[in-house]
Amino acid sequence: MSEHAYDLVVIGAGPGGYVAAIRASQLGLKVACVEKEAQLGGTCLRVGCIPSKALLQSSEKFHEAKEEFAQHGITAKVSLDLEKMMARKDKVVGGLTDGVAHLFRKNGVTHYSGHGRILNTTSVVVEKGRKKQVLETRDILIATGSKVARLPGVDFDGDRIGDSTTALSYPSVPKHLVIIGAGVIGLELGSVWSRLGARVTVLEYMDRILPGMDADVASAAKTVFKKQGLNFELGVRVTGAKVSKNRCLVEHDGGKPIACDRVLVAVGRVPNTDKLGLESVGVSLDPKGRIPVGPDFQTSAPHIYAIGDVIAGPMLAHKAEEEGIACVERIVTGHGHINYESIPNIVYTHPEIASVGRTEEELKQAGVEFKRGKFPFMANGRARAMGSTEGFVKILAHAETDRILGAHIIGPNAGDLIAEIAVAIEFSASAEDIARSCHAHPTLSEVVKEAAMNIEGRAIHM
Repeated sequence: MSEHAYDLVVIGAGPGGYVAAIRASQLGLKVACVEKEAQLGGTCLRVGCIPSKALLQSSEKFHEAKEEFAQHGITAKVSLDLEKMMARKDKVVGGLTDGVAHLFRKNGVTHYSGHGRILNTTSVVVEKGRKKQVLETRDILIATGSKVARLPGVDFDGDRIGDSTTALSYPSVPKHLVIIGAGVIGLELGSVWSRLGARVTVLEYMDRILPGMDADVASAAKTVFKKQGLNFELGVRVTGAKVSKNRCLVEHDGGKPIACDRVLVAVGRVPNTDKLGLESVGVSLDPKGRIPVGPDFQTSAPHIYAIGDVIAGPMLAHKAEEEGIACVERIVTGHGHINYESIPNIVYTHPEIASVGRTEEELKQAGVEFKRGKFPFMANGRARAMGSTEGFVKILAHAETDRILGAHIIGPNAGDLIAEIAVAIEFSASAEDIARSCHAHPTLSEVVKEAAMNIEGRAIHM
């Protein structure tokens, strides 16, 4: 095999791509990974999951020191150094992206910097400026992720009106920030800037926040976020946004334009399939711009596979990772496992929101008979000691078999608590299995146990 010939070429070094490349190398393949950005890790590590979580953590600590320390008997004078906060965020990102490069070297994955384009079913060209290099390969895996969805009439100016990447690096706290979209990204970044002192207005086209998540949880979340200072205007269709004399004007149906300092467009993401050369191998996109694949992640072209945000399903980093591993394991061994019912979804606000499996609305629409168990954090000793008692755990189980069909949490550490239920769904466990498993006291996990017990109306502390 020549120097530039591989068993597998992965296009994209985000969570799906880099994990797939490493797993393929572990399985004995000669692997190359092509990434056009200077840093490895994709949107998630560079300008998504990781930097937003760093700012969420920092802003939460700032808010706690300013508003909550006094009740603990702690007196402190608090001031904001935004530049230092941003520097910490960048340091966290840099450490993790450098970590991916280290993992590539450790596992023998060859990294090519440039734009990857498919020439045919056995060749990928790496383009960087005027330089081109052709890689020969047996299989190709597309893992190019997604990009920000645009809104008609709203043009980004690179400063005042922008997307989540812009909102991760504002040079100062805006006096008034308007966010278009009440999904995960809008709520997380809205929480960051609200804690740091901005007045935040969230405009949402739907009549609720967090579309697609459990309605019970979304309603509770809206109440909590309003208490925290976020202002919601629902059922609003934004028609345009423009900059006028260092201010922004957001135009919408049925009212006067809203004046603000900055605008964050957070209306979702779309698959990133630009200039991949799909037409050269006869691969067509579906009506939503996604790459159709079969159960083995193979496209309509032989030896070409796709995973993550470019295919159907929720756009989640951990979903892409699981698909990447399953895909390369199927290529090498013929077997690979993924259970989409056990993939959790998390919103890292305060309190956190997490879900896995089906919602009540989905079960009712499908005609599935189910039982519901619910338990509040207010009745949990650990939550009271933490001073974080908002929210609840809700578990949905099949009416006859008691098999867990879904779970929805709003409350402290929801993103960690959901893992237990995801594992339970993976093993087809019943609510009774969780209810009869010992959970340490005093811990937040007891709320999960009590919710499972309450499916049969036998919660102890309620």
